[in-house]
Amino acid sequence: MPRKASAAARPSRPTTTRPHRQSNLTDPDSALMRRSDAHKYRQAYDAQAVVCADGAQLILATNLVATSADSPSFAETILAMAQTIGLPRVVLADTGFASGTAVAKLEAHGIEPLVAIGRTQPHRPYDFRPPPKQKATRAIKQPWRIAMRAKLETEDAKTLYRKRKQTVEPVFGIITSAMGFTACACAAFQTPPPNGH
Repeated sequence: MPRKASAAARPSRPTTTRPHRQSNLTDPDSALMRRSDAHKYRQAYDAQAVVCADGAQLILATNLVATSADSPSFAETILAMAQTIGLPRVVLADTGFASGTAVAKLEAHGIEPLVAIGRTQPHRPYDFRPPPKQKATRAIKQPWRIAMRAKLETEDAKTLYRKRKQTVEPVFGIITSAMGFTACACAAFQTPPPNGH
């Protein structure tokens, strides 16, 4: 009569679960990230910059983080300016930086954040491709988002927020095109000048 093998005598099966975090022995602080679904995963950092919105295009502060999301380090990067040039009165940021926690932290320090809640321009006027199909508008339910949307609809906020694209986008265009620095995924937020002009 054949004997059944005991559990200890059976060979163990290889695990099929993936590790939660991949280690990089040459740069253990970096993380796996990609720019979009169309790009490959790469070991990388996310570089962020605070750019003066008065037209000078000066980089006032930088931060390098090991996450592809911009919002977790938003308040940290702005508040770190207290040790260098001082805190700004107003901060302009795109929708990637939208975070209720960050907005609350900045407001607690007397900083007025103007953060886009959704796409400000559903179809770019210089894009000659057919417009994409309209998606249903997402309902905004969080109180801070409702307040931010109302704030961004005021004329003063519109005037300030309009400066965001003309100040930060050229800075990153210069860094990537003219200087040839393309090895880092970059995101940005910036502050208006201290006098508000």
